[in-house]
Amino acid sequence: DPLAGMPKVAAWVSGLLRGLRERIGDPARGTDPRFSPYGVVAFTGRALLGAARLPHPDVHLVGPAIAARPAPADFPWSALDPRRRAVLVTLGTANADAGGRFLAEAVAALRAARHRVQGIVVDPGRTLAGAPVPPDVLVRPYVPQLDLLRRVSAVVCHGGHNTVCESLWHGVPLVLAPIRDDQPIVAGQVVAAGAGVRVRFGRVDAEGLGAA
Repeated sequence: DPLAGMPKVAAWVSGLLRGLRERIGDPARGTDPRFSPYGVVAFTGRALLGAARLPHPDVHLVGPAIAARPAPADFPWSALDPRRRAVLVTLGTANADAGGRFLAEAVAALRAARHRVQGIVVDPGRTLAGAPVPPDVLVRPYVPQLDLLRRVSAVVCHGGHNTVCESLWHGVPLVLAPIRDDQPIVAGQVVAAGAGVRVRFGRVDAEGLGAA
């Protein structure tokens, strides 16, 4: 029950479901229309979920969908320094406008740790345009994420389910700064599994990110 720790959200969702049943003329039913009675494919696994009871007897845990996908042809692979560990920083494409402050703090953290790590920062909204970014920090609007995950030592991200599961599938630990939607729930699962640490998206600074 991912909403067990958020009773107000749980009550709001229950109200929506009651309203739906009333509108379709079936108010007495207790089934949950979010889950198909014929089966649910969930792109996660027990390593992340732990021993939590599944919401439906026909939920099939299949793990992340890892397959070849188009990749930007202009990624500067030769700019990666093999003497340092690589760190990928990404907030996904849906949070492009919200990430300016966070990405700037991440760049500052990477600058402070430049003797140990090299950063690849995904900035689809170009919020870092004109910012003082060190030349060895690679800032790109898009990256070949699956290819990079084979080479990085850590991922700093928003807790998006795809990025989290792809990172864990590649054995890469996470620093999570959830923003909205299911991201706090996913971040909580990662922390509980011992596969990452969580920071506060709106408050963490470069020092805190560096420590994480």
